Amino acid sequence: MTAVNDAKRDLGARLRELRRAARLNGQQLAGLAGWHPAKISRIERGHQIPSEDDIQTWCRLTGANLHASDLIASVRNVRAAYLEWQRIAASGLSRRQQQSVEIEGAARLVRGWENELIPGLLQTEPYARGVLAVCIDFSEIPDDLDQAVETRMLRRRVLEPGSAQRFAFLLSEQCLYRVVADATVMTAQLEDLSEAMSNKKLSIGIVPLAAKFLCPTTSFLMYDERMVQVETATAELTITQPREVRMYAKAFAILSRQAVYGDDARALVRRALDRWRAD
Repeated sequence: MTAVNDAKRDLGARLRELRRAARLNGQQLAGLAGWHPAKISRIERGHQIPSEDDIQTWCRLTGANLHASDLIASVRNVRAAYLEWQRIAASGLSRRQQQSVEIEGAARLVRGWENELIPGLLQTEPYARGVLAVCIDFSEIPDDLDQAVETRMLRRRVLEPGSAQRFAFLLSEQCLYRVVADATVMTAQLEDLSEAMSNKKLSIGIVPLAAKFLCPTTSFLMYDERMVQVETATAELTITQPREVRMYAKAFAILSRQAVYGDDARALVRRALDRWRAD
């Protein structure tokens, strides 16, 4: 659970800085708050998640009331946004796919960055089947592959004309070569991706392999300016803390500037297609 531990440590470090800026040591702050001194240490070291009341008290005593709402959002994010795959997918991946349908349907702008695979909304049925089969096997969750694939395909309906929704996807050139299933599946997927570049609801950019490293980020989906989802090997992190959401927006902007679009992007896809067709 590295991600949630990092978030707890980050929160503790921010609270420590507020205490130090107020020229209080841990024992003094504990005395003012009526807490055991060990509580200050546990919070600042990331070993204990403070309550929202704790945050209000901490900010009041350190003269940092303006930071309270942002810190409370961090607490909520640490407590509620990091969801274990075993808990979400207890009844299989189809339930998780249905959640995506609902979340995507409520967003006006969906932005996504992928550094390994073709984005889920752009996946063909055979490609999606290959991806989800691996996820089910790896995560050791109930096998509902057929239902999960069917629901993932339903997600593609949001790309059809008729709504004001917009989608912007960035993917690493590596995604064109990461093997899912076999060459036949990859060929059909890349042909479909090339056609999708003509969809007026979609912006698709490809970041070339030779692009310079400018920001540290994993794959993510961003819904408007309110939420970001990041999947790890064991869990899913849902980020709603405004400061962190802005960082993902910053990462997306940087990657957008590195990406190629239109004919240049199609050229990268054609080059990958030549490779798959030769297999």
